[in-house]
Amino acid sequence: MNIKNAQQEVDTWIKEHGVRYFNELTNMAQLTEEVGEVARIIARRYGEQSEKESDKNKDLGEELADVVFVVLCLANQTGINLQEAFDKKLDLKTNRDHDRHQNNEKLK
Repeated sequence: MNIKNAQQEVDTWIKEHGVRYFNELTNMAQLTEEVGEVARIIARRYGEQSEKESDKNKDLGEELADVVFVVLCLANQTGINLQEAFDKKLDLKTNRDHDRHQNNEKLK
């Protein structure tokens, strides 16, 4: 599924199951919360913090999907074609960073 289709799927889900989009500020707060849940898993599972027993069953993929869902909601409600924006960003990064990372001694 491409991003454009994902945006349509989220919009359909909101209309069929969610009644309406939360306002942009509420969705921004939700996005922050979901990113925090991802950070908690990463910090404990891959970082130096010890993982609490209650966190061991947390699904990183599910939490990342929550982040994507809210990002798609924000794109939909603000009129952003995220597929176009992503493609443009990838082109920009490809052109700008092609040699930058290849020549970075820190990455060797």
